[in-house]
Amino acid sequence: MSHDTYELKAVARERVGKGSSRELRRNGLIPAVIYGDKQAPISISINTNEITKRIHAGGFMTTVAIIDINGEKIRVLPKDYQLDVVRDFTMHIDFLRVSANSQVSVQVPVHFINEEKSAIKTGAVLNIVRHEVELHCPASDIPEFLTVDLAGLKVGDSVHISAVKLPAGTSPVIGDRDFTIATIVAPAGGVAEETTEG
Repeated sequence: MSHDTYELKAVARERVGKGSSRELRRNGLIPAVIYGDKQAPISISINTNEITKRIHAGGFMTTVAIIDINGEKIRVLPKDYQLDVVRDFTMHIDFLRVSANSQVSVQVPVHFINEEKSAIKTGAVLNIVRHEVELHCPASDIPEFLTVDLAGLKVGDSVHISAVKLPAGTSPVIGDRDFTIATIVAPAGGVAEETTEG
């Protein structure tokens, strides 16, 4: 199901604000905050290289981490991070404190399979409406991705959330409608096997 938990070493920050954040970044650290679980937020700093590696490895937002602050270990889930748009550099991270029985809302990526067994094989186009679906799920069991099987789908068919097998214990955050994840549409020039009417 979800990725393995990993551990990050962190240091509690006494000073907060723009000046101290800039100084941290110059020293190879990223400012971050841990909040939630009805406890006071904790300002921390984390090694930039370590976090950058985790972000680029994939699954960062759906993997529970253990943050070690001077020996105190806190289970967290990344909730948000800000990148410097110019340098693609991590500026700040928000972590949500979670326990083994915490329920969280996370954006889970959607993977599509069996394109070759659908109308896409004959030139139709997969129009992806949602690349990710927001799910309520246990913090200890976050799905890595959802799988959508396209086998047998024809032009004009749609895949709705009700057609996707969701992992046990999870439910879509949008619960009031059967929303569309993807549709199979004709290519701009029409489907290859169409015959011209004369």
